[in-house]
Amino acid sequence: MEIGTFIYIALLVLLVWFGYSRLRPAKGLITLKSNEFKSEIEQSKNRLLLDVREQNEYKRGYIPSAKNIPLSQLEQRLGEIPMEQNILLYCQSGMRSKNAARVLQKNGYTRLAHLQGGVSTWSGKLTRS
Repeated sequence: MEIGTFIYIALLVLLVWFGYSRLRPAKGLITLKSNEFKSEIEQSKNRLLLDVREQNEYKRGYIPSAKNIPLSQLEQRLGEIPMEQNILLYCQSGMRSKNAARVLQKNGYTRLAHLQGGVSTWSGKLTRS
């Protein structure tokens, strides 16, 4: 096999692995559709609704009662997130909330769910500030 072919195959494998690692669901993370997420918000008494978008995105419209801790600040602000509560995560499209779940899992959080497709799929009320 030529060296160029070997390098091409190695790069292709690396690209596929990188894509898979970014898109795969976090183990133990419950993925909820918009109507299921809304039901969980309404029915769960012991929960924290967490918006992991940046503050400027949050101000444009957020789910009522959501706490904003951007993904970029999450590790520094873990003390604001109670471990004993159900954590309901959302972002704009669902990607950052998956990444936030990975950060939380790495730090011992286990009761995690996120909104599939993010707030862009949300059919409920949004609050603007």
